[in-house]
Amino acid sequence: MVKKIFKAVWRYFRKLDKQLFIAVCLVSGFSVLLMYSLVQNGVTSTKDSRMYKMQLLCLGIGALIALIMSALDYHKFTKLWFLYGPGALGLTLLTFTSLVYKPVESADDAAWIDLGFTTLQPSEFLKIAFIMTFALHLSKVGDKLNHPMNMILLCIHGAVPTMIIVAQGDDGTAIVFFVMFACMMFAAGLSWKYILPCVIALPFAVWILWTKIMQPHQKLRFLVLFEENPMSNPEFTDIAYQQYWGKLALGSGQLFGKGLFAEEYVHVPEVQNDFIFTYVGQCLGFLGCIGLVTMLAFVCLKILADSRIAKDELGRNICVGVFSMMFIHCVLNLGMVLGVLPVIGVPLPFVSQGGSSMVSMFICIGLVMSVYAHSEKNYRVFYDAN
Repeated sequence: MVKKIFKAVWRYFRKLDKQLFIAVCLVSGFSVLLMYSLVQNGVTSTKDSRMYKMQLLCLGIGALIALIMSALDYHKFTKLWFLYGPGALGLTLLTFTSLVYKPVESADDAAWIDLGFTTLQPSEFLKIAFIMTFALHLSKVGDKLNHPMNMILLCIHGAVPTMIIVAQGDDGTAIVFFVMFACMMFAAGLSWKYILPCVIALPFAVWILWTKIMQPHQKLRFLVLFEENPMSNPEFTDIAYQQYWGKLALGSGQLFGKGLFAEEYVHVPEVQNDFIFTYVGQCLGFLGCIGLVTMLAFVCLKILADSRIAKDELGRNICVGVFSMMFIHCVLNLGMVLGVLPVIGVPLPFVSQGGSSMVSMFICIGLVMSVYAHSEKNYRVFYDAN
């Protein structure tokens, strides 16, 4: 009995994607350190001194879930789509009820629900449900992806969660859903007969979006990017405030930074959330920023590499979905911090404060690790074929 347990544990660690797991734990651990520094230095606007403890707790919960998921066959997860698919949608729809919660009163979106003892962002778990259900949908369709009826059904599958998020007012997360849909479709073999018309129609779609759909405050978020000195223009002062101070904070660390426990920092509103990268720049300078970006790039590329060794289309689709989610999160977050993209409220994976985001990201990593562990034909972590 002991020998069998030892063999099972050995097989588990042999097939564990140790590089990916260690990388995300290092980045998440760094996030906890940043939260502790924010609280100790009084830089954050939040009054909750337990912020870093909650981040550490969510790190531990997420890491444990990822380790457990890596030992289980991802096919078993996707077969339960009828449970977590409607469940995630229902949870997201609760944001349209009296349970809705806005962490910042001036926020444009209503993407949180108040559970009494804590708050929850359902869209984070809707992303997981979408990746798994859409990956399953694509694998069922197989080489008949480009059949018109299949295309219609797949587009409806992608449009439902995206439009719900748009109705919430969470433009950043809606973009994430769209990018996941587009990348997974492309990787599954979308024909150029669909891609080319979309490319041709793109300028017209952008024009319609700008002139007919976007609200004035949404347009200002783009227009402010082209202002040489937005803080001198009353029209852009409120829109540009966080991004303006964020860039000052980012550059104030220069090459080596001020350290995690210095005497003075540039104040950036809600820095612990979407603008946490500016605090990295203050504390650790340009070199620290490069180090963090390198680690996040490694995580994204490792996920993409795992998709290449998946034993079937389902596993590959899951990895592509997780990769596209992580990648667009990084691009949008770093882009708005650097002032080349509008501020749309997208957190930096494993770094920004947020229990829902931390746990959901680890669940996604668990899915990828499951694909990696079961990449061999007829392999089971806790099953000895001999």
